[in-house]
Amino acid sequence: MMFDSNFINMDMLKETLDMFMFLAVELTILFLAISYFVGVLQLYIPPTKIQRILSSKGGRGYIVAGFLGAITPFCSCSTIPFLKGLLRAKAGFGTMMVFLFASPLLNPIIIGLFAVTFGLKVTLFYFVMAMGVSVIAGYTLEKLGFEKYVKPEAYIAPESKGCGSGCGGKAKEVSKWRKVWNSTWADFKTVLPYLLGGIAIGSLIYGFMPTEFVASFASEDNPFAIPVAAVIGIPLYIRAEAVIPLSAALAAKGMGLGAVMALIIGSAGASLTEVILLKSIFKNQMIAAFLVVIIAMAIGAGLLYQFIF
Repeated sequence: MMFDSNFINMDMLKETLDMFMFLAVELTILFLAISYFVGVLQLYIPPTKIQRILSSKGGRGYIVAGFLGAITPFCSCSTIPFLKGLLRAKAGFGTMMVFLFASPLLNPIIIGLFAVTFGLKVTLFYFVMAMGVSVIAGYTLEKLGFEKYVKPEAYIAPESKGCGSGCGGKAKEVSKWRKVWNSTWADFKTVLPYLLGGIAIGSLIYGFMPTEFVASFASEDNPFAIPVAAVIGIPLYIRAEAVIPLSAALAAKGMGLGAVMALIIGSAGASLTEVILLKSIFKNQMIAAFLVVIIAMAIGAGLLYQFIF
């Protein structure tokens, strides 16, 4: 018996270490690539144009930000460098928050897998809920003045050394690309402790929390199944490619579909790693508001789905 227990523990430890290495490599590459991409975009797209596109006048900017999030294949963690770029471009606060909520929830990978696994009707319900709540939350947070909870340093691009005044045209072009990379690397070094800490905790939860445990607390017989699933989803870091298959497996083990909906929104909309990364941008009040929106969205969608279907 002891042998079996040790074997299981070693197996869980291996899963944890594998997940840590995989996420550390994947999120490092994603963060650097997206940060650099945003930096290059800022070379060619003036901040005034981004500000104009994401203008909140007449509500158009909120919808545009939601659909911008829907077409970007970002998970909850890789949304952060793009958000930093929007902050430095001085885009509207409300529209940035819409993008932050919508991007990981509505990315093409999740929508595609959702349609294949649960059908078009359920996918449409999920899309409308995620888009609607994201837009309402972004608008509400802006009107309530939550912009004051953005850390001042989040608006400032890291300084990087360029070439001297004697650079020629070609040298200036090379220097421009190098400056973007230096800024990207400075950003990465700032968030690295947060990134590694969040990945470590998320990997431990991933490796040592079996699906049977989740299903037992979120079965159809449990009246608190949906809130439990929503809350469990946030620390249980699940990648976009894995969230739908895992949810289907949990449904097969007895989890109600309303709870499945709540788990998907909780896990895809936020993660412990993302929350830790957000601490480099937001004050605690804004992080609390972010979590309240995701949990409320997850619970609301789960309850409404259970009521309608």
